[in-house]
Amino acid sequence: MSDLAGRLEAILRTTPNLMRVLSVARDLDLPDWLVFSGAVYQPVWNHLTGRSPDYGVRDYDLAYFDAADTSYEAEDLVIRRVVAAFEPPLREMVEVRNQARVHLWFEAHFGEPYTPLANTAEAPSRFTATAFAVGVRLEASDALTIVAPFGLEDLFAMRLRPNPTRPPSAGLQKTIDSARRRWPEVVVE
Repeated sequence: MSDLAGRLEAILRTTPNLMRVLSVARDLDLPDWLVFSGAVYQPVWNHLTGRSPDYGVRDYDLAYFDAADTSYEAEDLVIRRVVAAFEPPLREMVEVRNQARVHLWFEAHFGEPYTPLANTAEAPSRFTATAFAVGVRLEASDALTIVAPFGLEDLFAMRLRPNPTRPPSAGLQKTIDSARRRWPEVVVE
């Protein structure tokens, strides 16, 4: 494990709400699942800036991959199952999405094409900024699997730079502005 991965794991393991989401997700045994984005990078930024672990965390993105049925109805059944597994306030904060069906609605919602994914681990490579592109899964052994297609350097440097593998996103500036309001320490490249 790299030094930064070890630091990430240590920070995440001291974030009670995230660890609760990870343990419940593990118990639900969803196919090819990860928790990613703000649920992962925000506790790190909070740690680095001396804020409480949950500061700024608005939701927990729980992704899974099930290509066998990409209907909204199938995804809705999983959403209901996940919601039933949590108590408030986490019940209202966990957002579940089948990554096998994102390409079906992404363009209509965000105005840009989205080719189908082959698995959940591919999803972070499509995020708007490299620091956001981090996902984790709590394994049966209690080990944390970390997915970080652009590495962890930008995350720990609190550096926002556009994803180099995709065209600039119309929503990137809005995301940067939101991050800067909560963490003025963020550096933008």
